[in-house]
Amino acid sequence: MTRAAVGGLLAILLFPVSATSADPAGEGASLLAPFKADLKAALIAGLEQGPANAIEVCRTEAPGIAAALSSDQVRMGRSSHRLRNSVNEAPEWVAPILATWAAADAERTPVAIDLADGRAGYVEPIMVQPLCLACHGETLAEDVAARIATLYPEDRATGFSVGDFRGVFWVEFSKRD
Repeated sequence: MTRAAVGGLLAILLFPVSATSADPAGEGASLLAPFKADLKAALIAGLEQGPANAIEVCRTEAPGIAAALSSDQVRMGRSSHRLRNSVNEAPEWVAPILATWAAADAERTPVAIDLADGRAGYVEPIMVQPLCLACHGETLAEDVAARIATLYPEDRATGFSVGDFRGVFWVEFSKRD
């Protein structure tokens, strides 16, 4: 095999071109999918040990999952208009989208935007599911409320109902031609 052929094969393996490579929204959704799936699996496992344990999962494992899926080319996370953990404050480019979605009852459709330096951003809404209510609902178990008060004395992430807008998943990445 020639050097050029080996180089071409390595390029395909290291930087696969997908059907979404020219579509920032598709690429953003694809990049976020493993984060969302891994986070949901971790939260379900945490909830099996009790909601107070799920708070710890969200506090420690969620940032670890995002970090493991991030690189020099990709950065991702989650944020909210009603934060529990200030570490999850929205990046500057996400903040206006988050504010608009929080202020309106309009449909919140995922959005991709062009950023500086050949980068793109993609944001998806997080809507409250029944699973979320144990830690984010209007009524919390005593041990859950106590754990939240201990870890997050300035918590603003409770009082939600199923279907409420909870926040966003976001990803920033280098655009591919």
